[in-house]
Amino acid sequence: MESILKKKYTVQVNDIDFRRQLKLSSLFVYLQDMATEHAYNIGVGRDVLQAKYGIIWVLNRAVVEIIRHPMFKEEITIETWPEQPDKVLFNRNFLVYDKEGNIIIKAFSQWVVIDCMTRRLRRSSIIEEEFPKVDRERPVTSISDKIKPVGRLNLSYKKTVGYSDIDINEHLNNARYIDYIMDCFDMDFHKKYSVSSIQIDYLHEALPGEVIQLFTDSAAIKDNLVYIEGIKENNNSTIFKAVITLSS
Repeated sequence: MESILKKKYTVQVNDIDFRRQLKLSSLFVYLQDMATEHAYNIGVGRDVLQAKYGIIWVLNRAVVEIIRHPMFKEEITIETWPEQPDKVLFNRNFLVYDKEGNIIIKAFSQWVVIDCMTRRLRRSSIIEEEFPKVDRERPVTSISDKIKPVGRLNLSYKKTVGYSDIDINEHLNNARYIDYIMDCFDMDFHKKYSVSSIQIDYLHEALPGEVIQLFTDSAAIKDNLVYIEGIKENNNSTIFKAVITLSS
């Protein structure tokens, strides 16, 4: 069993922003690609879980710490490995290296499995397959159990979930949440600041046609922190909460 997956990526033009840096949403696509491939490699891929247990993987939380942003045409290497399952949680770790072997990004993701039909949470014990035991420390140590605003929430904009936002599970893809977050801020903001870390907690599915209200709280901007929350317009349910740390 392949306990650790290692894969090389070259940052392409469609993955970068105006700074020629890897976009945060593109990084999330890379991490999702790694998690998906490794799950298949260790026997717990989507097709197996759906056919055998009637369940699918859903991302519950992601935390990313950026030491340095990869640049256009840069070759990077990503490593990923799982932790042993909790009662309901499946944790996964990532390290991103530059060509010289320096760690430039650390990441952590937390997954759950839900019933395909009812969309209800299932316990990890439903999966009979064993996960590889990896004797490595979790690279990300700053993880909040609960993130919340410190000031007033201000409406940034509204977004209707469309075809290009949807993934294989027919809901808003985890990387598109990141695009929604980054679009809360104008170009002057992005020219002044870069993201050095993010924690996003995925709370509810967002489906095609649903209107998402994007709120921000910049009360802690002096501490380089901004809070973002997405709320469904039709029922006021919160689909995600996130906090980003900025550097200038």
